[in-house]
Amino acid sequence: MTNTLPLPTLFGQSLSAASKASDLPTVDAKTQDLLQFSLTNLRTLQSRIASLSLFSPNENSEDIATRDLVYLLVPYVCAQVQDRVKAVERDERLASLTVAKNYLQSFLQLLDNYEIIPEDQVALYDRKVSNPGNRRELKIKQYQAEKDLRTRIETIRKRRNQRPITNSSDSATDFDLLSSLLPSAMDEEEEDSSSTDDVLRETTLLLIRLFFSQAQTQLQNMNQELELLRTAPPSASTAMSRLEDDDDRRGKHKESEENMWKIDAPTPKVGAGGPLLDEAGKPLQPFTILPSGAGDRARFQAQVFGPGHNLPTMSIDEYLEIERQRGKFISGGGPASQNAPTSSEQLALDAEMDGTLEGEDKAEVKRIKDENWAKFTDENPRGAGNTMNRG
Repeated sequence: MTNTLPLPTLFGQSLSAASKASDLPTVDAKTQDLLQFSLTNLRTLQSRIASLSLFSPNENSEDIATRDLVYLLVPYVCAQVQDRVKAVERDERLASLTVAKNYLQSFLQLLDNYEIIPEDQVALYDRKVSNPGNRRELKIKQYQAEKDLRTRIETIRKRRNQRPITNSSDSATDFDLLSSLLPSAMDEEEEDSSSTDDVLRETTLLLIRLFFSQAQTQLQNMNQELELLRTAPPSASTAMSRLEDDDDRRGKHKESEENMWKIDAPTPKVGAGGPLLDEAGKPLQPFTILPSGAGDRARFQAQVFGPGHNLPTMSIDEYLEIERQRGKFISGGGPASQNAPTSSEQLALDAEMDGTLEGEDKAEVKRIKDENWAKFTDENPRGAGNTMNRG
């Protein structure tokens, strides 16, 4: 039945139900019935808008008829209604909020494609500030911008002599304001006037700008709530359900492993020459894998009780002797080395061996060494190299 209703009537029914639900508690059954009725009509409305191709990516905002401008707000209304759908469990709220966020992003993308929002208003919500004072100042500017838009909308509506907003509550909602802009048979002749058409177009564009500002703020709040929901622990019922699913998976996995490694007892029909495996690869009788040659069998049998590691091929003393020959050990040192003469003392002793060729050679070496040392001390007086602590 909803597929045969005119678009303004279908949209008006959705907005009316959403407006009534906005004054009722979310947990009430009546509220949820109104929201579901509104969502059903809105989805039908979206499908019919797409089939009629009211909006094309090749057009700009000036190509959209004034009567069709209001249908750009359908994704925004879907997000508002979806956000109030009752969700008791965390996963339910997470799924519902994700759907509402997708509606808002679709709405903002649609406005960006048609470049409806002025650049200064877009820049007001694109600014990223970290300082608390600057953030507060930015929030004040955004609130003032929304307030100015509402004032301009009310001024234009009064100038147009717009019919009063009817609502069961004391105060009208944004859904009622949007519903008042829908074309109807009552004012069809009035809408044919070019001046009235211009006023209606201006009012609709201002309302779209107002909902753009609200959508930006709501999108930030949704992202924060989604982050909290993703990091929050699951509820008791959800955790119990996941534990039961894990137990079922572990039980099935264990059963499959047991079936894989289980070898059934051989049946009497299977003889010694029968098949070892069936078509699925399951063993039909016990079997042992052995080498074919008798020599290999004896070698494997002798290794059964052998050590599980490689035995040493040399003793510790032999190993240390090989390392000493490689120069890995430092010899000398100790008391014997301390009592031994130094190289200068040994040279003096060797030079005193008079009458021998070795003694004469050592005496010559000692003389050259003494001359070199005397020459060094003449050229470098004592303390000549000490440059520290000089005034």
